Amino acid sequence: MAKQTHIITPDCAGPETFTEAKAAVDRLCQLYQDAVIFLCDEFSAAMRGDPPLNRVRAFYPELRITTTSFASVDSRLAFGHVSEPGTHATTITRPDLFRNYLEQQIDLLICNHDVPVTVQVSDTPMPVHFAVANDPRISVPQDGAAEFTLRDLFDVPDLKITNDDIANGTYKPGPDRVEPLAPFTAQRVDYSLARLEHYTATDPAHFQNHVLFTNYQFYVSEFEAYARQQLDDPDSDYIEFVGTGNVSITHGHAKLDASEKLPQMPTYHLKRADGSGITLVNIGVGPSNAKTATDHIAVLRPHAWLMVGHCAGLRNSQSLGDFVLAHAYLREDGVLDADLPGWVPIPALAEIQIALEQAVAEVTQLEGYELKSVMRTGTVASFDNRNWELRDHSGPVQRLSQSRAVALDMESATIAANGFRFRVPYGTLLCVSDKPLHGELKLPGMASDFYKTQVGRHLMIGIRAMETLSQMPLERLHSRKLRSFDETAFL
Repeated sequence: MAKQTHIITPDCAGPETFTEAKAAVDRLCQLYQDAVIFLCDEFSAAMRGDPPLNRVRAFYPELRITTTSFASVDSRLAFGHVSEPGTHATTITRPDLFRNYLEQQIDLLICNHDVPVTVQVSDTPMPVHFAVANDPRISVPQDGAAEFTLRDLFDVPDLKITNDDIANGTYKPGPDRVEPLAPFTAQRVDYSLARLEHYTATDPAHFQNHVLFTNYQFYVSEFEAYARQQLDDPDSDYIEFVGTGNVSITHGHAKLDASEKLPQMPTYHLKRADGSGITLVNIGVGPSNAKTATDHIAVLRPHAWLMVGHCAGLRNSQSLGDFVLAHAYLREDGVLDADLPGWVPIPALAEIQIALEQAVAEVTQLEGYELKSVMRTGTVASFDNRNWELRDHSGPVQRLSQSRAVALDMESATIAANGFRFRVPYGTLLCVSDKPLHGELKLPGMASDFYKTQVGRHLMIGIRAMETLSQMPLERLHSRKLRSFDETAFL
């Protein structure tokens, strides 16, 4: 153990260069594990009554690449290369969890620039809270509960550097002019991993690359039924279904003893071995929940997320049970205004739109012009006021008419906007559950009949769309439409 003035740190070797992605990730794993074990051991000793005499500190590992050439890269690629010569770096956490992602991104860097990557210890301290999260036997007590002052001896999460400056396009490099290599720093990722486990009651390791959001618990039973069917199908490549509390089944007839007390955002995972399965998150009602969920799921770098919820139909020509495929969004949710101003357009993504439309056609057995009898394409408005109908109609209703909106909910625009902000392909397919402007309110009896007939079909459309997207090459799905002028090399 090396001792510095007032700081105790673990011994570590200097920078190492790698020309193979797997070896680079192996080294990242080793540096990360060394830091975690060191902090866990020191913290455990302190909790047993043997606190260190000096501050204890360990650091996240860092990955960096330096290029000196504007060498031409395949113009069709939206990721896997740096935007200009110089040094680009990122801190790394949980390389075990992100191994496939890291190997893929590092391999592209090495191949596209024909230079090695460097792995070293960064100068960013690892908060003890995130280190001990790797060991279920250890927990950090509340401030004042221990016999020592935690912040005097160990680093704690620092919100001054835990932000979305890179994703928001507001990041300013320091005096060393090192540019970001990835959209999230290690502390930002660790923060979200901890929040995800809290909100969803499942380990982030269970999340799949394709995420469905809904605003009703009714969809969960249908999702579980589909999962059980797939697990019993010998031709299916789904291998496991995981519910709240990390309870899992691998056979359709198995009992799923999920947590009796549902978390804020109940989450369920239908898993494939390669992570290309489907995760369903019930975010509940409201744009705040939608933002919270997507803020944290974004660090897992999913390949797509879709909203499959209920909405108010705004046109008299619509019927209860009709589908709405959003091709534009009226954002009156307000929760993202500080990160993504309202003047930023949120475009429809062709790959997502086609997958959803094809899924509707497959499930409903309708094609061409006949498909229009059950599905409307148009603008979806998202409000932050659940009881917007009770306001003076000269306000919100006039704006809805001017925007040509065909449906209204509280979550879809938030999810799409955060997908745009975090470079996660997004889409929305809603189902009309009421028509408040035309006297068809969501009353208990009507809702019951509606849910019985429509939930299963609607969910299946979302599943079919995700299964189509899972077969799509990443370079096609993650296109330049979601990338700004100077982007990080990592997805």
